[in-house]
Formats: sequence, structure tokens, C-alpha cells
Amino acid sequence: MHLTLYLALSALSGMVIAVMVVANTLLGQATTMGVSLIINHTIGLVLLSAILLVGRKRPAIRGPGKPAPWYLYFNGLFGVAILNINYVTIISIGASLAMAAAVFGQAASSLIFDLTGWMGIKKRTLNPTKVVSLAVCALGIVIMAQSGEGGSFKVGYILLSALAGVLTMTQMILNSTFAVYKGPIRAAQQNFIGGLGAGLLFYLLLQREETIEAIGKIPTISPLLLVTGGLLAVFVVVTTSYVVVKIPAVYSALLLSAFQVLMSLVIDTFFFDAFALPLLLGALLMLFGMGGNLYSDTTRA
Repeated sequence: MHLTLYLALSALSGMVIAVMVVANTLLGQATTMGVSLIINHTIGLVLLSAILLVGRKRPAIRGPGKPAPWYLYFNGLFGVAILNINYVTIISIGASLAMAAAVFGQAASSLIFDLTGWMGIKKRTLNPTKVVSLAVCALGIVIMAQSGEGGSFKVGYILLSALAGVLTMTQMILNSTFAVYKGPIRAAQQNFIGGLGAGLLFYLLLQREETIEAIGKIPTISPLLLVTGGLLAVFVVVTTSYVVVKIPAVYSALLLSAFQVLMSLVIDTFFFDAFALPLLLGALLMLFGMGGNLYSDTTRA
């Protein structure tokens, strides 16, 4: 598959993530964030299991079925942590600043993966062009941070948001590594199994009454809202599992983040009558910087 297609899939995944986050938030408001996670993971698991059952005779769907390291089977646990961190930070410092900090965490961790070759990622080197390009990306992230609500510099919550970005990128890379052993569909299925199991334990043990009460509200919710988050999550998990190991991790992080921000701006502008210029300028700078990274790699190839 051509590099351009991998890049396009990463960009599309970023836009889908923005829509998915809105759907998950709306479902969480109608029930609870715990019930939103449980519903989305259940729908995703059912869909992936059906795909594997129908396509069990096709190697592209069934996957290679190689033995995988034990820790990859628990990758879905990251989802519970990411969901709860995002919930706390968005309430505390606002969605814009939380998103900007998470973007920084994704970009920084992806750069570390690329430079060290950790978790099976192809090791890559820096050169002056890439340093300048990454600095432009960092400037874009700083500009994005200026759109945060409130104006108070809450370092603890910003670091938590960055941690959510690190965990998100780590989960994507682990999914991609798992896909090498099991195939993207089966790796995604295991991700949903782990996330659903961890979510049920976490919310039924720590928020039992609230979760059970919210589950009772499910019949009153729009069927479209119920299924949207889970269906889009399947697309994101499968696509990123396939793409992340094919291109530099920093490209995936920047494309996912920039197009997620751009799509969020479209959603805010047309559906919520809101617009944040710093997010637009920051996302465009990130794309420009990533273009410099890509130019540096292709000219040296």
C-alpha cells in the first residue's frame, strides 16, 4: 500500500475520532460515562466477532494466528484509564486545553518511539530539517493550548491530559504490534474484550448503583446514538492497528491529532455555533510541520 494511502487513513481516523468523542459524550450525558464505555465496547465486540465468524476462512480477516506476548492481550485496559483521565481533565481545564495537552503527549511519545525503536517501531533518526519541522509542530501545540477555557494554568491537570495522550499512542502501537501476530480484526476484538471486562469491573465495583440506574435508561435513548460510538470505535481501532506500524509513529500522532482538531472545529462551528481560532491555527501549523518531516524522509530515501 502506498504511503499516501496510509497517511490518508490516519487523517480519516482523526476525523472519525472527533465524531466518536462527541457521540460518546452525548451518550455519557444521557446515561453515565461508564455505561457509554460498556455499550460501545459491547457493540464493537459483537460486530468484530460477527466479522471474524463470517470471514473465518479468509486469511486477511482470520489473521496469521501466531503466538503473541501475553501482555498484548491486556491492551484494552488502557481504554478505561484514558476515558477517566479525559473526563477529569475536560471538566477541570476545559476541552480545548485538555485536547492540546493530549496532542502534545501523543506527539512526544510517538517521537520517543521513533527514536528508540521501542515496542517494535522502526527506529529513525533526526536531522536538522526534522528538528525544525518538529519545532513548528510544537509551536502549533502551544498555540492550541491558548484556547483553553478559564485562563488558570493548572499544571497537574495539563500533565494528566498529556498522560492521556501518551497512553492513547501507546495503546495504538500495542494494537499494531498485536495485529502483526493476530491480524487487525482479531487484535481489535481482543482490545474490546479487555476494555469491556475492565470497564465492567471498574464501574460495577466503584459506581455500582449509578451504573445500574443508568443502564435502565438505555431503552429511552435513540438507537443511532447507542450504536454510533461503538461502530466508529471499530473503524478507528482496526485502521490504526493496520497503519501505525507502516509509517513513522510521529506521522500517525500528528495526523490523528490535527485532523481530530479540524473535525472538532467543523462540529463546533456548524452544530454548536462555536469557533476557536487558536485551534485552527495550531492544527494547520502541525500539518505544516508534519509536511516538513515527510519531505525530510522522502528526500533522504
